[in-house]
Parts: sequence; structure tokens; C-alpha cells
Amino acid sequence: MSTNANAVSGLPVGRGLLYLIATGAAWGTAGAAASLVYRTSDMGALGLSFWRCALGLLLLLAGRGLRPKTRPAPAGPLPRRVARVLATGLGLAVFQTAYFAAVESTGLAVATVVTLGAGPVLIALGARFLLGERLGVGGVLAVAGAVGGLAVLTFGGSAATVRPTGVLLALLSAAGYAVMTLLTRWWGRGGGADASDTTVWAFAVTGLCLLPFALHEGLLPHTAHPARLLWLVVYIAAVPTALAYALYFAGAAVVRSAVVSVIMLLEPVTAAVLAVVLLGERLTATTAAGTLLMLAAVAGLAVSEARGAGRRKPVPA
Repeated sequence: MSTNANAVSGLPVGRGLLYLIATGAAWGTAGAAASLVYRTSDMGALGLSFWRCALGLLLLLAGRGLRPKTRPAPAGPLPRRVARVLATGLGLAVFQTAYFAAVESTGLAVATVVTLGAGPVLIALGARFLLGERLGVGGVLAVAGAVGGLAVLTFGGSAATVRPTGVLLALLSAAGYAVMTLLTRWWGRGGGADASDTTVWAFAVTGLCLLPFALHEGLLPHTAHPARLLWLVVYIAAVPTALAYALYFAGAAVVRSAVVSVIMLLEPVTAAVLAVVLLGERLTATTAAGTLLMLAAVAGLAVSEARGAGRRKPVPA
């Protein structure tokens, strides 16, 4: 354990930053995998989001059974725990379902840039007025550089089709993501927050919320390639869901909300790298410039946050 561990959760801020970086990289594969699901079958956004949560919940429960026994964290009042789970689950349902619907409506590039471009702005405003967090001049410049790099990365080299419905869905996804991030940070500062329990119960709530809508849309899709579809859905449930969200809720509880939002901009960087390496797309100069600009902003904020955590006084539990 490093000396800059968060006094409430016991997780070092540096390790929380690593968790969030891994989360951003894993989330970067979800949109591409969802696009392949839509090409392989007639599964819709609600059905995909439900199966993502249901299978992800099973994997999380299996992972909890394999963990070594540890001393449980203070549980806190029951009403607070229930409110935390319900709010996080609803935010998660809006975030991922609206994003998948935006990908289906207006394409992966536009859906990603709108969701992750609006997300940092909403989170920075919420953290400033609700949590009293300040980035400072350097942090503001880093956020601006990250959002600028995202714009260059997405719009610099291709003519994307922008559909108003898809843009609105992406903005709705960004709002759900902002609420989820701010609440996770708020409850993480207050103590009694168990990231593992929060993740499991949030996925249970999300699955229950999505079930009636997924049943109406159709849970069992038609496909000519069932093995490929199964592999894609299991991958989405395992890597960018069960693994990534477990890391996300743990890291977001100890890292400032605005910093979390910028680190999550690694998602489109990962998508760009996958497009070049796996799909054979050409890496243009604008794509490379946008990727490097975003990586520099994320690295700068991560180093600044890790150093600042050591200087700040710990919050008493």
C-alpha cells in the first residue's frame, strides 16, 4: 500500500488511476463489439444491454466466490445503501443502453465523440458545484486538450453521418455516465462504500430495469452465425463489463470526478488503435495527432493527481 491511500476505502490513489486506465481501455472495445453484434444478428440495443448486465452479473458473482475472505467494510445505514444501489443501477442502465442505441442510430464514431465529449463537461460542472472539486488552470487546460484531441480523432479524417436522434441518445448516455461518476465519488468520500457490493447490486438493478423492455424488443435474436454472436456477447459481458466496471467503481471512489472523466477518454483512443491493428484502417496524420494529444492530457492529469494526493490531507473515515 502506498502512502497516499484514500482514508475511506483504503485504496491508493495511484492504484485507482491504474484501475481507471484499464477501464478506459476495456470500454474502448465495447462499441466495436456492439457494432459487430448488430452486423451479425438482429439484436437491438435493449436486448444487448440486458444480456451484458445479466451475464456480467453472473461473472461478478462467480468472481466474488473465488476471492479470499477479507474483513468487510462498515456497511453504513440501510437506506443509504439502498439509495446508492438504486441510483448507480439506474445511471448505469441509462449510460450503457443509450450509448448502444446511439451506436446503432448514428454510428460508432459520432456516438462515442458526443458521449465522451459531453461527459467530461457535465462531470466537471457537477463536481465543481456539487462536490466543491477544482481542477485549477492546469487541469482545465488538460480537459480542453483531451476534448480537442477527441474532436480531432473523430472528425479529422472521415465524413461521419450525424443523425439528430443518435446525438440525443448519446447526450442522454453522457448524462447517465455523469450521474454515475459523481455519485460514486460522493459516496466514496463519505465512507462505508464497498466497490464490489456496489458493482454487483448495481448490475442487478440495471438488469431488472432493462428486462421488460428487452422482452418487448426480443431477448433471443435471429442470426446466421450463432457461435460468433455468442462469443461477442460473452466478451462484452466479461471484459468491458464485469472486469471494467469492477475496476471503475473502485477507482472512481478515490479519484476526483473530473480526472475520472478525462481518463475515460482513453476509450476512443483504444477504439482507434483497434481499427488500425485489427480492422486494417489507415492511420492518418490527424488520427495520430488526436490520439497523442488525448494520451498526453490523460498522462498529465494522472501524474498531477497522484502527486496531489500525497500532499492533500486524508479525509477522516
